[in-house]
Amino acid sequence: MRLSAIITFFLGSILFLHGAERFENRGVDVRITQKKGQTTHYLVRRERPDVCRKLAPNNANLWSGAYAGEKVPAACKGTYVQTTGSLQPIVMDDEIETYGELEVLAFLSEMQSDPDKVLIDTRKEEMFRYRTIPGAVNMPFYYFKEHMHYPDELEYAFNYLGGVKDKEGHYHFEKPKTILIFCNGPWCSLSTRFAEGIVDAGFPAEHIKWYRGGMQSWLIGGFTSTRPKTLSEAK
Repeated sequence: MRLSAIITFFLGSILFLHGAERFENRGVDVRITQKKGQTTHYLVRRERPDVCRKLAPNNANLWSGAYAGEKVPAACKGTYVQTTGSLQPIVMDDEIETYGELEVLAFLSEMQSDPDKVLIDTRKEEMFRYRTIPGAVNMPFYYFKEHMHYPDELEYAFNYLGGVKDKEGHYHFEKPKTILIFCNGPWCSLSTRFAEGIVDAGFPAEHIKWYRGGMQSWLIGGFTSTRPKTLSEAK
């Protein structure tokens, strides 16, 4: 079943059971089990204060000033760097499906009962630890793009993703997990470099999904992250 069909089923069921409440607002309970067995819960959803829900989508509010009017409450807007990196195409590869926010949310929901689905943050560890999407694991792009220099990390990652190494050192994936990868934003090339590296190392491209929007689009959409908003952001 394609994920578009899953999304339609989820949204249809939620709208039927909860009236006008949308999937993005209701959210997904994401469980993260730590090494010591402790479980952390995140309710992953669009975090929109009531004052923001009532905001009129007009020119004065959306497109004036730095694309947010002066009268728009601070809780309803943020500041993002928009001049870095190189914009990525919508299609990374014919065999790799591109996801948006609702597809990511549906993937997170499926992950709670399906261990063969893995959300992967392809950025460096310090970025992952600072803020990421709840439920993601960190596999930095260079483990795969420069895998000759990281044989232990590559072996651990591929074992986790369903790979088996033969006597010649080549990996085979008879039952690969399905991975959803992301990085900093639509201008970030780390996910592309990750995909190139992991496919070159033997992982099947058809089991890769790509969230092009990354952390920037996730936060612009108001979705939950692992880092709480600062006091100034929450006002």
